[in-house]
Amino acid sequence: EAVVLSGLALALALALPSVALENGLARTPPMGWMSWERFRCNVDCQADPHNCISEQLFFEMADRLAEDGWRELGYEYINIDDCWSAKQRNAAGQLVPDPKRFPSGIKALADYVHARGLKLGIYGDLGIFTCGGYPGTMLENVKQDAQTFAAWGVDMLKLDGCYSSTEEQAKGYPEMAKALNATGRPIVYSCSWPAYQGGLPPKVNYTLLAEICNLWRNYDDIQDSWESVLSIVDWFFTNQDVLQPAAGPGHWNDPDMLIIGNFGLSFEQSRSQMALWTVMAAPLLMSTDLRTISPSAKEILQNRLMIQINQDPLGIQGRRIVKEKSQIEVFLRPLSRAASALVFFSRRTDMPFRYTTSLAKLHFPEDAVYEVQDVYVGKIVGALRTADNFSVVINPSGVVMWYLRPMALPVQPWHVARQQVPGEGFHPALL
Repeated sequence: EAVVLSGLALALALALPSVALENGLARTPPMGWMSWERFRCNVDCQADPHNCISEQLFFEMADRLAEDGWRELGYEYINIDDCWSAKQRNAAGQLVPDPKRFPSGIKALADYVHARGLKLGIYGDLGIFTCGGYPGTMLENVKQDAQTFAAWGVDMLKLDGCYSSTEEQAKGYPEMAKALNATGRPIVYSCSWPAYQGGLPPKVNYTLLAEICNLWRNYDDIQDSWESVLSIVDWFFTNQDVLQPAAGPGHWNDPDMLIIGNFGLSFEQSRSQMALWTVMAAPLLMSTDLRTISPSAKEILQNRLMIQINQDPLGIQGRRIVKEKSQIEVFLRPLSRAASALVFFSRRTDMPFRYTTSLAKLHFPEDAVYEVQDVYVGKIVGALRTADNFSVVINPSGVVMWYLRPMALPVQPWHVARQQVPGEGFHPALL
């Protein structure tokens, strides 16, 4: 019987022999650095040698990752984005780096990065051209490009989708997963496929996607502004019922890069982006100048407890659980060993807001007791029973983030175990 396959069914049929998820990679969200948001397609190395897309930029960022405490915290990928290649493939049909800007070649750059205990990511585009107008990977190039990247020692591929049709994407994205696996080199596979299909069912099948890609861009590119961060947060949490179940070890939703340390976010907004990306179990791919980053931005990005929460082995993406008329929102991410992360986020623009609630109102189990640690302050706030009311003070466009570990009920009388403060109920230190 003749059966007409839809694009999705066709993609599924093509994908089944090779399941990228089983490459065993990205068991926690990938962490590292990426050039795009901060350095874009700046290829004028004569006028701006310090900031153009060249091997020098990547050598210098690799040094920073290795020497400034990033690598030890898990920031291990250094990812080249668009505009790295020559404007034409070579005589053998291979992609080649721009000879002026990458004179040593990508293999030498990968060797440099690997020698520092780091990994190299690269960018391709499933289409005639990349978004920046460089040679794309058409269907007939998929296998060859996968082999080229593997031969160079690449550890991650981001495959964009400019200048390609829905049908080409349905065929090409699964084919690249298969081609990468066939090289025998472990290469984390980041797809932009869902972002080009509107990010939502029925056009996007997240069950299928999780079997093809290790992470995927669902939505618009981030820009250096708070408006951009908010638009991403709104889209991801408005659609959390669809997106949240799709994420897990080896397959992650990617809300795009961290812009902390650039120009568009205040201190409070920077803390908010880091906390919300962590609750989303998002990849932590910084796009900032690590050579000149401020101490305050560095402190946010290098927060150990935050990274521990982001990298939680259960890999459950968090959800927005409360949206108040007062413009306070509460997000919860379940963690291993019955722990949780809570983020209290203020969209207010007036003044710090005192928000009062209880763990019972946030649907925590009855009669439980938690040790509460403030993620940004670092201090243990105290012990908290599910029934106790508490207050947090949240700055405009800022967050208060808590890490909650379950405790046994104390043997001594409860009033001794909890923080001694005047007034009824439990009041954690107000932040």
